Amino acid sequence: MMITHDSRCALEAVVDLLNTAPEEGAPEAPDRLSDVAELKEFVARNSISDVGTLGERDLASLRSVRARFAEVFAADDDRSAAELLNALVAAAGTTPRLTDHDGYDWHVHYFAPGASVADHLAADGGMALAFLVVAGERERLRRCEAPDCRHAFVDLSRNRSRRYCDSRTCGNRLHVAAYRARRREAAG
Repeated sequence: MMITHDSRCALEAVVDLLNTAPEEGAPEAPDRLSDVAELKEFVARNSISDVGTLGERDLASLRSVRARFAEVFAADDDRSAAELLNALVAAAGTTPRLTDHDGYDWHVHYFAPGASVADHLAADGGMALAFLVVAGERERLRRCEAPDCRHAFVDLSRNRSRRYCDSRTCGNRLHVAAYRARRREAAG
């Protein structure tokens, strides 16, 4: 599956946004998008361009977009995901335009010039997710299978076999635990 650089960046930003939410079933887990300072860190971490001064309204709007992206990841089927994405992208006032900024070759931005950070991410991220639905690849939108982690990720592996948000942490931890359990059982 061919994914352009800007679509990959948009997907990474959507996943990062989803993973700022407190984990389900873990009430002590903090919301990592709880104030404007964390919003600014999120924007910088994801190199989101063309955003003006960020404030409380931007924070509330982006948290709302985060909830809508979570619904897309949890959708039962392509039709449901498509309806959610259509509404999300339409509400963002999508305005496709060609651009070549920051040393990148020509690519398409879907957000309108001067859009809020929430509309920016809803448009670009929504379109990147829509391309996955169109390609019949919605099953690549996943949640980590580690029992103590529900982080979102997009499985871009060739054979769609990725199970963990990060193989170095969640995947490795579970593999080591399984190995130790087998050793204990063998030792009897």
